[in-house]
Amino acid sequence: MSQLDQRTTRSSLEKATSSGTHDPEKGPEPVTHTTVVELEALDDGIPRNRGVFAKLWAIVQKLDRYGVEARGIERVPPTERPQRNPWDCFTMWCAANTTISTFSLGTLGASVFEMGLRDAVLTIMFFNLLSTIPVAYFSSFGARTGLRQMVFSRFAFGYWVCMFPGVLNVIATVGWSTINSIVGGQTLRAVSTLHQIPIWAGILIIAVLTLFPSFAGYKFVHTYERWSWIAPAIIFFIMLGTGLGYMDQGAWGGSGPVEAASVLSFGASIFGFGIGWVSYAADYTVNLPVDTPAWKIFVATYAGLNIPLILIESLGAGYMIAIQNNTAWANLYDADGVGGLIAAGLSPLNGVGRFLTVIMGLSIVANNIPNIYSLSLTVQIFGPIFQAIPRLFITLIGTAVYIVLSIVGASHFEEWLDTLLVLLSYWLAIYMVIVTEEHLIFRKGMWSNYALDTYNRAAAQPVGIAAAIALGCGIMGAVLGMAQTWYVGVIGRKIGDPVFGGDVGFELAFCFAGLAYPPLRYFEKKYFGR
Repeated sequence: MSQLDQRTTRSSLEKATSSGTHDPEKGPEPVTHTTVVELEALDDGIPRNRGVFAKLWAIVQKLDRYGVEARGIERVPPTERPQRNPWDCFTMWCAANTTISTFSLGTLGASVFEMGLRDAVLTIMFFNLLSTIPVAYFSSFGARTGLRQMVFSRFAFGYWVCMFPGVLNVIATVGWSTINSIVGGQTLRAVSTLHQIPIWAGILIIAVLTLFPSFAGYKFVHTYERWSWIAPAIIFFIMLGTGLGYMDQGAWGGSGPVEAASVLSFGASIFGFGIGWVSYAADYTVNLPVDTPAWKIFVATYAGLNIPLILIESLGAGYMIAIQNNTAWANLYDADGVGGLIAAGLSPLNGVGRFLTVIMGLSIVANNIPNIYSLSLTVQIFGPIFQAIPRLFITLIGTAVYIVLSIVGASHFEEWLDTLLVLLSYWLAIYMVIVTEEHLIFRKGMWSNYALDTYNRAAAQPVGIAAAIALGCGIMGAVLGMAQTWYVGVIGRKIGDPVFGGDVGFELAFCFAGLAYPPLRYFEKKYFGR
């Protein structure tokens, strides 16, 4: 770094930390934003000011003046936490789940697993209340550490092994964005039966709208999500009113082992959707003060997740029952999938209904924003070269990728959705138990047992052997218990129908990994000392 850069850096840091008077008993005074100069001052070995990276960061420097977030996975120090309201966690997750993707998940209860309404709703309630506990728990980690979720995972998986969950998280973020964009495109196409826009055009509109907040960064993500849930929530209540008369609790009912298998398999999909946020959880609390009560973050996140998940998924389950009693609605569903079902529920409102259908199609943006924002952070954990790429440019690349995948996969929505959900439930159950056991057993739940500033030093992290073997054990459990159209595990085959089986993959993955990690980590620490 040149002497001019060094002087500029010192000046920036002094202005950021010493301006104004401040009561030390109230904690460190927050800085309103982070400059590129401050990031370049970090002694972390990231080549931000070399070659093509220097040109990219020069662009970021200009955008930073307008409030665009320059920071990537670098730790947010306690002096740079402008966010004050922990209830932002409620609106963040409420908005991300008050969308038609949540509604579409509920439809799987009847369409794929042939469940009655009562059993589908009970399954939705139980597995959502269970799956969102780790998401709410990990959300408080961001405020405590100032680290993003996948970066914090290095303290359990180690610097190198953590890249494997990172790859899976990249697949998850892109996969979710793809599926969400498909159902959003279907909904926009279903607005009119006479002048329908192509699904690819709807996908493109959703992707462009998603890009703006995720490109601009943390503050803009929270600002958008703070208000975006209100209109879709009102419309879902309207749909409840128009569809309630067609819902029959007895349709597609069942009992006995086959019904139990359906509950487990549908439950795996519900669990996969709810826990799907766990690998992003801390990403959206790093700007909260370090002394923010953990219980407030937990309660706000837990409520923000479960209120929309349970209510909207149950509505989706009810609508799949309703179309059995309404031929016109069934025809719209056959023509445009879940998007047609949304349009059907709003069709009694005529022109107003078409306008509301447009809003519902665009509601998917609130779900895609955290996917793309967290994608840009996850990519940076793959080493110094990836971290040298400014976060906002990664959002551009990720957006281009999922646009292509969405257009190509538009005709395979239901199959892709169910498969992705269940695979997510497998690996995230493994991930969650390893990180939790590391924190509670080996760090004794105390933040003083973490050297947080060493997050970017491989030699200061666990070796990762224990986590790698436990991960393998968890995968073995998932394979034994899974029940998919393309493979049924040995144990999964013994539940319900011998051909289709019942999915207990995430339960076995959790148990196998959870039992394997503690003894393996004990010997790893004893032998390697870290």
